[in-house]
Amino acid sequence: MLYRRHQGAVYRFALHMSGSRETAEEVVQEVFLGLLGRSSQYDAARGSLEAYLIGSARNQVRGRLRQAAALQIAIPLDVPGPDLEREQDLAKLREAILSLPPNYREVLVLCDMEEMSYEAAAERLRCPVGTVRSRLHRARALLLAKVRRSPVEVCRK
Repeated sequence: MLYRRHQGAVYRFALHMSGSRETAEEVVQEVFLGLLGRSSQYDAARGSLEAYLIGSARNQVRGRLRQAAALQIAIPLDVPGPDLEREQDLAKLREAILSLPPNYREVLVLCDMEEMSYEAAAERLRCPVGTVRSRLHRARALLLAKVRRSPVEVCRK
């Protein structure tokens, strides 16, 4: 029941952070296996279960990104869709997002892509709301600069 309730949020976070469906699936598996094996580490007084799971996913993704960088392995970009030009634009945008430092990418994913409030993102990242706001402002500025340097047409919802 916990898996069904929280798997989607953990998967989306890992997918946006890593850019790889395979990595996101592996992270989800590791997070929930870790919860089974170390359930005593979760303390409800410190935050919600979802915040704990997202924090665990964050650690898993960061570890995998460090390993990939150390081995100089490119993480594949999974970009579905029929329109080749739009796919290429989305791939460039995702690549720009993936090139952001992890602390900026996290708040961008949670607040802009997952449409989470600053307060909820702060809880999940275990940092003050002001930190979320400042990181998000910086992340947006960095992303805009990266997008302007490349011929990416940013698609509006």
